[in-house]
Amino acid sequence: MVRCGLGLDGKLLALAAASHSGEDFHVAGVREILAGAGLTEDDLQCPPSMPIDEQAMRALVRRGGGPDRVHMNCSGKHAAMLATCVAAGWPIDSYRDPGHPLQVEIRRTVERLAAEPVTAVGVDGCGAPIFALTLTGLATAFRAMVLAEPGSPERTVADAMRTYPDWTSGSTRPERKLMEAVPGLLLKSGAEGVEGFALADGRAGSFKLDDGAARARPPVTVALLRRLGAGAGPGVDTAALDGVARVAVLGGGAPVGEIQPALNELS
Repeated sequence: MVRCGLGLDGKLLALAAASHSGEDFHVAGVREILAGAGLTEDDLQCPPSMPIDEQAMRALVRRGGGPDRVHMNCSGKHAAMLATCVAAGWPIDSYRDPGHPLQVEIRRTVERLAAEPVTAVGVDGCGAPIFALTLTGLATAFRAMVLAEPGSPERTVADAMRTYPDWTSGSTRPERKLMEAVPGLLLKSGAEGVEGFALADGRAGSFKLDDGAARARPPVTVALLRRLGAGAGPGVDTAALDGVARVAVLGGGAPVGEIQPALNELS
């Protein structure tokens, strides 16, 4: 999108790469992106949703609000897609169509960064096309972004995400805590138990949890980072990593166990 004319930077560019929690600052940012393109939230084609963040959801209900498109976790990406279409002179009504010029360019970029062809095209939960890659391809793409030349679109996006991790996820999300705990870490979680990350020196990884649940993502991520040697060293907040890695299993409202990763093999 940046290569196609999207004129965002800083926090708003991070929001364009987000699966955000629907907090007030996320929603305000989405509206700012849309307004800058002469659009409103009525132009969004992501489905109505409540905020992911529980406190934000409760606050919205107290205000008499309900599910809407701007609170949906992918509204930042959708707003940025619309803004890109306006900048490039492309139609906005069909921006989710896999054959739309925007989606064609996104697919080409995904294939170039992953160094492999997209094997299938599906429909994401937000309604946009989703491009199938191997886990190796996903990790390769994250590596390519952190190793890209400073000032390039890829590096600009990576730097925005790393500088403003609360804008790519949320104030209380483990993704934010991880990127703040490990200097230079670029990390993004996805639906169905997917995560990709890369360290500043190009060490990278990705994984998919077979059951699609999200609760094992934090301890698995911390275990992988430590396996790669990024769990200690200058600037690393080991206490924060320990906190992210501990995920309790509850029974009757009380901790009765803990999720622990078992990395027997690492490819």
